[in-house]
Amino acid sequence: MAEQVRPAEHPIGMDGEHPGLCRLCVGYCPIMVTVEGGRAVKVTGDPAAPLFDGYTCPKGRALPEFHNGPERLLHCLRRTPDGKFERIASDAAVAEIAERVARIVAEHGPEAVALYSGTGATSSTIPSMVAGAWLRALGSPMFFTVSTIDKPGMAIGQARHGLWEAGHPPFEQAEAWVLIGSNPVISKTGGFPQNNPGMRLKEAVRRGLKLIVIDPRRNEVARKAHIHLQCLPGHDPEILTAMIHVILAEGLFDAEFLRVNADGFAALKEATAPFSPAVVAARAGLAEADLIAAARVFAGARTTGIFCGTGPNFATHGNLTEYLCNCLTTLCGHWAKAGDPLQKPNVLLPAWTGRAQPSPPWPEAAGVPLRVRGLRGNASGLPAAALADEILLPGKGQIKALFCLGGNPMMAFPDQQRTFEAMQALDLLVVLDPEMTATSELAHYVLPPPLMLETPGTSLLMESIKYLAHSRGIDQPYARYAPALVAPPEGSDLMGDWEFFYDLAKAMDLPLTVTVGYGNGSLKEAPPHRVPLDMAHRPTTDELTAMLLATSRIPLDEVKRYPHGHVFPVNEVVQERDPDCTARLDIGNAVMMEELAELAAAAAPVQDDEFPLLLVPKRVNHLVNSYGRQNPALNRKQPSNPLSLNPADAERMGLATGDTIHVRSPFGQIGALVEIDPDIRPGVASMTHCYGLNPDQPTDPARDGGNVGRLISVEDHPDPVTGIPRMGALPVVLLKRNR
Repeated sequence: MAEQVRPAEHPIGMDGEHPGLCRLCVGYCPIMVTVEGGRAVKVTGDPAAPLFDGYTCPKGRALPEFHNGPERLLHCLRRTPDGKFERIASDAAVAEIAERVARIVAEHGPEAVALYSGTGATSSTIPSMVAGAWLRALGSPMFFTVSTIDKPGMAIGQARHGLWEAGHPPFEQAEAWVLIGSNPVISKTGGFPQNNPGMRLKEAVRRGLKLIVIDPRRNEVARKAHIHLQCLPGHDPEILTAMIHVILAEGLFDAEFLRVNADGFAALKEATAPFSPAVVAARAGLAEADLIAAARVFAGARTTGIFCGTGPNFATHGNLTEYLCNCLTTLCGHWAKAGDPLQKPNVLLPAWTGRAQPSPPWPEAAGVPLRVRGLRGNASGLPAAALADEILLPGKGQIKALFCLGGNPMMAFPDQQRTFEAMQALDLLVVLDPEMTATSELAHYVLPPPLMLETPGTSLLMESIKYLAHSRGIDQPYARYAPALVAPPEGSDLMGDWEFFYDLAKAMDLPLTVTVGYGNGSLKEAPPHRVPLDMAHRPTTDELTAMLLATSRIPLDEVKRYPHGHVFPVNEVVQERDPDCTARLDIGNAVMMEELAELAAAAAPVQDDEFPLLLVPKRVNHLVNSYGRQNPALNRKQPSNPLSLNPADAERMGLATGDTIHVRSPFGQIGALVEIDPDIRPGVASMTHCYGLNPDQPTDPARDGGNVGRLISVEDHPDPVTGIPRMGALPVVLLKRNR
């Protein structure tokens, strides 16, 4: 279908069908929004949008219920002394919060004020940018993000290995792909294009791509796999090491690529020697022949890719797992070569040309030291798993005030009981959220913002996410602008997330300079773009967007001409290596080799009679973490998070689908319903995170589910760098109970 050039701007709330942009997750799917009577009443996929094939998921289609639903907050709330909430005007809330923050800073210093940005911030990059500018102006370095409890190993693995400047070759050329605990059909990410990744993978398998899936569940992508390594959870690094062992033993590596671009070959060969396929197969519950075949398929392909999901990072050794993924690609020389089309070529980001050369490893320490468990800021951010303890631990540096931007720590954080105690201990908890979440219930102020169909947005995040994870983002030079389509509900008093932090800075007489960075570790594509804001006249969201995108390759006004998005004629080609480049990738990092030695020396796992099952996470297509649980269009499908169990385990325990059980770990207990699932291997159970209620509330497993965070301790196998504890491959036991 021919692309349409945008007509004159239509008034917000005009009835009809209009192109929009779903921004619930990093997929950013184009949508068509039907407006009647000034309200959004229907959302479908946009068949006129390039690249996406008209796709949208249940969450996107439920946007009207989210905007119009009874659970939506339309006024700011303030906690009263009796623990209830009352309405407060937004300008009065800003004034009161500014006064309370000023008192806390005067008594305890600016580091007593912290900010947490959660997955809800994916709806726009602007709120986090402005919030960060406010925190810097205040003088506090305490900016925590969800990346440190989601996939922190990805950033650490990249820092220790280095980056290949040109990235991966085109996915359309790939002959093999490895997915480790990743299900792009559900998560919308798999290391290849995010524009409808489930469809892209299906097309690739049809053209001959050999898919290797490492996962204890036979999920949607595993059913398409050439080889499915249905392993015991927690053994991902050993499986990858066994693949390296085979590649080295059989001489399947690219010796010339390594000679020119990498260090550490001898150290890697020595460290992986103990991990023969026979040894690892026995540990991980696999067939030795399948391990060998996976290694040969990966090494024998001309181009490949490899991607880890959240699950492998939740298990211990997440940093090592991610690091070994990079090592496998480097061993086989499967990075983009000079002359290949440059993937992720930038449209709303500044113009950039990549070369076929390494960008070297960089220091993983990046930020202030914390007071607990020897942790500090690192390549993945400030460790969010330490946030509760930083609130609870008395003394200089204790966090007294917390601002939650698009996050729900009470559902998402490990060790829910400790998080609960921390949230209650704060002198000031401010939550910016459109609904009363478990965290909002504990807040002193709850500030609801307008929702995405009420605010303009761009596809900037789809491009810039590559700076968080080099293997993510959108490969094509695609960009999109979406205007606001409907007005906030009549009579509401809403405040945009970024507008709140602007007004808060103004009330505290703080100047704001928003900084936009363009790089990852040692690879910087352009100098930072700094935008001082006029503190006398607050810009509109459109005006601020234009200021932040002033350095874009394609002007924003040009992007706006295409209401369904556009693939722009940016035909960047990977350039030859710079003759002066001396950078090298590191496949023998000393810390990682030491961790491999510890794994080799560890005793083989044995059956734990007290906790005989290993609990792993899983995602569902109708939720983004805790978002959607209050949406009637989504919640009616599955209001709880049942525990999936193999039929053989269920029979042995005398359990059936619908039975109510206790799930007990060494650290806590929750209730759950049983769901028999033949696609999960014996000895393993699975539950979705971010369900349940707060610890002081009676919880019905059928209505509310159970919060897996209550089974986790932040002191259980914490990573020494990121602080993330064991959140997957959790040892549990199931105890039947009467409902």
